[in-house]
Amino acid sequence: MPNASTTKVLTCILVLENCGLGENVTISDYAASMPKVKLGAMRGESYGVKQLLYSLMLESHNDSAVALAEHVGKRSVAELAQKEEKEFTKEESQQAVKAFADLMNQKAREIGCKDAYFITPNGLDAEEIVRYEDGSNGVLTHHVTATDLAKILAYAILKSPKKEEFLEITREPDYSFTANKRAFSFNNHNGFLSMMKGAISGKTGFTGKAGYCYVGALESEGRVFVVALLACGWPNNRTYKWKDTKTLMNYGMENFRRLDLQDEETLVKENALPEIRVLGGRGTEIDQPVSAKLRILGRTEAREGQMTAGVLLREDEELSTEILLPKELTAPVREGQILGEIRYVVGDETLQTECVIAAENVERIDFEWCLKQVARLYIGLGRKETWLKNWLQEKTFR
Repeated sequence: MPNASTTKVLTCILVLENCGLGENVTISDYAASMPKVKLGAMRGESYGVKQLLYSLMLESHNDSAVALAEHVGKRSVAELAQKEEKEFTKEESQQAVKAFADLMNQKAREIGCKDAYFITPNGLDAEEIVRYEDGSNGVLTHHVTATDLAKILAYAILKSPKKEEFLEITREPDYSFTANKRAFSFNNHNGFLSMMKGAISGKTGFTGKAGYCYVGALESEGRVFVVALLACGWPNNRTYKWKDTKTLMNYGMENFRRLDLQDEETLVKENALPEIRVLGGRGTEIDQPVSAKLRILGRTEAREGQMTAGVLLREDEELSTEILLPKELTAPVREGQILGEIRYVVGDETLQTECVIAAENVERIDFEWCLKQVARLYIGLGRKETWLKNWLQEKTFR
């Protein structure tokens, strides 16, 4: 469904990840032409990225969204990269914005969105003609699902390298600055921040096609909940989204517990992994069975936050583990070779996967190794024969 200005969550985090807060943006004719709600920036004016981000997230200004998109998107277009935005023609502005939209869709896929398509950086209703691989044409609209929208905000507040900057901006109740001989003052329109204890971020949105939309986050007892609402009423029902958000947040807090996926009691222990016999592998004895020593890849990295830290489970849900390993291997086996994986599963969903690798090399039996083993056995038998002869002589003498 269309999602209006909740789109600006993705716009904001992309800008934060792709340029510095101290950079300056000059306003193009195209950016200045955006419809209300708008900052009112005029062609040729210069603003800091930080100033425009507060304008974007607190007041939801559409011209600020396009100005920021041009500033980041132009870097992907060789002929625009060194050009100031104020010098763009309308076609060049649209080209830079299209490049930014491509970055939005790429980031959405990386986050795990399965049915999201972004055309505008401000969330204004839009559609475009696309050509499919079979040569046919189709029409795509600017849209997300509620699940995808929730994933985007969860990424921005929990996983992005710029999450602290994002939270600082979206939590701010008000912001003021002076630029181009004008004074600006913004108020945060995310009313949910003051409605429930633990509210930490969010973004509102509205268009005639999308209706009232909202995505917000709340933290409680080490748990983070994200609610996404699309088409949550049309005028005069702008307050429905607050009631529905509180209802869903309360449901989450009452019915979901946090499970730490890095806790020692949760993780499969390496000594619990089954042995894997290696056929044709060299052992200490010629007829000794050989097994591969196993190690779980990523345990150290997990403690540094590279893996999922935790997950929320309903009271009736349980975590199960699946160890997927072959029953036997054929030598040689190389240290670090991926042999299988451990899956942490709830229902039909895999929450986390760990790779199981070989902890050391297992070489293959070859002719040279066999000769050495025969020689070793021969020498060993020779020593035993000499010892027995000496022992018998000693007994006879006595």
